[in-house]
Amino acid sequence: MNKGVKSILIIVGVVLLGYGIYTMIIPETQISIGDLDLVEKQDNTNAYITIGLGLVALLISFFGGKKS
Repeated sequence: MNKGVKSILIIVGVVLLGYGIYTMIIPETQISIGDLDLVEKQDNTNAYITIGLGLVALLISFFGGKKS
């Protein structure tokens, strides 16, 4: 595998992992207007998919270029 492609996959994998973990840590969106509180719970399905794609990109970058 070309070094440029490998570097791009590592960068993309790290960014996807970071974004997925960040979206999973944020528990909910809350808006407060006076006595009115609006709370929206977030679904973590997209966070799991993003983390999975990041792991796949990292695994491909580490093990995809092994040639004997």
